[in-house]
Amino acid sequence: MSDNLGFALEGAWKVLLVGLVLGAGLPAVFAAGVRSLAWGTGGSAEVVADQPAHPVGRAVAVLCFAVVLAGIALGLTIIIAAGQGKVVSFDHVYPTIVDKPK
Repeated sequence: MSDNLGFALEGAWKVLLVGLVLGAGLPAVFAAGVRSLAWGTGGSAEVVADQPAHPVGRAVAVLCFAVVLAGIALGLTIIIAAGQGKVVSFDHVYPTIVDKPK
């Protein structure tokens, strides 16, 4: 009985972690990118046009948007691979599509 509870808690922890990363993490990174882009163009989130531009803000915004796009691409890859009868493996540094283990 104790082993079953341990397995259930381990599975629940993984679901919670993925839910936080994908459910709140990617939108938060996107929001940080929008805020950085506003700062990078010389304004703030409000209507203020007399501030100098910050190139670092644009670079941070590009990085944030790249992370969001990578997350979306990875999610689509996992869904498409499952539809093709394959899985995405994280055995290497980058994800690869492999046949399902038998």
